[in-house]
Amino acid sequence: MSDPIHSDTPVRREQRSFRSDGPGQTARIGGRLATWLEPGDTVRVSGDLGAGKTCFIQGICAGLGIVEPVTSPTFTLVNEYDGRVPVAHFDLYRLDNPDSVLDLGFDEYVDNRVCLVEWGDKFPEIMPTSAITVHIEIGEGTERMLEITGAGNLVSDLEVAVS
Repeated sequence: MSDPIHSDTPVRREQRSFRSDGPGQTARIGGRLATWLEPGDTVRVSGDLGAGKTCFIQGICAGLGIVEPVTSPTFTLVNEYDGRVPVAHFDLYRLDNPDSVLDLGFDEYVDNRVCLVEWGDKFPEIMPTSAITVHIEIGEGTERMLEITGAGNLVSDLEVAVS
């Protein structure tokens, strides 16, 4: 399989929508995305409270081979995990400015870990331009709509895998 994120050839960014019928499917979509992630990749996840951001990130972590419980670092601000690759999981909900994120060492984590960022839309000015963005909308009941933007090949390959 070609590597849609880490190619030296510039790729266009595409956006696709995925419908999830519940938390299990939301996590599976995250797990599928995990197959392409390597240290240096950032995934920004946004959506209202209760939309499923942590569920999606739990799926990514499971896909990266993390076996310990993955919880949102709402008060600790960042959790670190080791799986197939090292992971830093951020929650920016309680932070008020981008300097607070940088004070956590965000720019150092970005260089050598997969960074998973809940509320990643709060401070776009400090996020890597290559970051994959995921926005989750709440639908009826447990239904969710996930809009994923990333390298064109990644989004296309993800769409085939999730369908």
